[in-house]
Formats: sequence, structure tokens, C-alpha cells
Amino acid sequence: MRAQLAKIAIAAAALLGLVFLVQPASAHKQSGATLSSADATALRTAMRKLWEDHVTWTRNYIVSALAGLDDASAVAERLLKNQDDIGAAITPFYGEAAGKKLAQLLRDHILIAADVVSAAKAGNGEQLSSAQQKWQSNGDEIASFLSGANPHWGKEETRAMLRQHLTFTTNEVVARLKKDWTADIKAYDDGHVHMLMFADTLADGIARQFPAKIKRTAANAQPH
Repeated sequence: MRAQLAKIAIAAAALLGLVFLVQPASAHKQSGATLSSADATALRTAMRKLWEDHVTWTRNYIVSALAGLDDASAVAERLLKNQDDIGAAITPFYGEAAGKKLAQLLRDHILIAADVVSAAKAGNGEQLSSAQQKWQSNGDEIASFLSGANPHWGKEETRAMLRQHLTFTTNEVVARLKKDWTADIKAYDDGHVHMLMFADTLADGIARQFPAKIKRTAANAQPH
């Protein structure tokens, strides 16, 4: 068992460095390469790490921006880097153009989120409403992009998950402005769990699309 866990940890570490399965998408199609059970586990672990970073650094930005802390700009830069990392993570499967497109959509998602936080902090209802509408439209665009890339990512399901993400994030902002710390913590906890589910949906969709030969071999099933 320890040996198997070590193998998975090594694979996950490689994925977390964004060097997993670095062959271009065309190579997978030409060679008929398949994901092993260990690859699938590592893929899910890596995807969870990326999207956990997304909600964690979004959380940190909300805290810093609303409190006017000096680290707000540095936190924003780290948050934007996470969007590039997510784009890079899908590049081996869908190509460089798709990776850059997703990264840009997610960067827009973050920049609009910053506008939402700023408008909420200023108490500007008109600007807040406008930013929230842009935020939702951006989320719908991300859902359309993802569903167009993978038939296992249903458009309506993906859109609903992204809209729920926006709701949880908005709830964080509102709760912090009201200094309702209990509601604030709950919003983050709920959003965190939701984002892990979203990450698993993405990872599972990739595993099914490229392609569906993920089996736990008898050897892996045996204790080590």
C-alpha cells in the first residue's frame, strides 16, 4: 500500500508542476494513448489543487481588498497566475489555443470579481449590478467553452455550477461587509466544497474523453 501511495504521490507531484502528460493533444489521438488508473488519480488530485487555489486566493483577495491591506495587489497577481495555471493544465489535452482561451476567460472572471468587490465596498449599487451581470455572462461563456471542448461537460450543468460558484463568492463579500463572520465562514466552506466537486467533474470528463480505459489492475488492487 505504501508503495502504491508513493507512486501516486510522485505522479501527483508531476501534475502539480503542470508537466503531466505533456504530449500535445494530437499525439494522444495518433498514438491511441490511454490514461491509467494512477494517471486518473493524479489528474484528479492536480485539478483539485488548481481549483482549490482558485477559491483560496479569491478568498484572500476579498479579505485584503475589503480591509484595504497592502498585500491586495500581490494577492491579485497570485490569483491571476492561478488562471494561467488552469489554462496550462488543459493545454496537453485541448491544445495551446484552448489553454490560452480558458486562461483569458478566467482572468476576466477574476478582474470582474475585483470590480464586484470594489463596487460592493463603495456601496455603489449601480456599478455592483453592472459588474454582477458581466460576471454572470462571463461564467456562461466559460461554460459554453468547456462544454464545447468536452461532451462530458454538459453546458447547462457546467453553467449551473459556475453560477453557484459566483453565488458563494458573492455571499462571502456580503457577509464580510456586514461583519457577519459566521455567514462569511459558511460561504467560504460551502464554496470550497463546491469547487472540489467542480474540479472532479472536469478531471473525470478529461479521463473519459482521453479515453475511457481507466482500469484498476489486479496488481494495483492487491495490498503492497
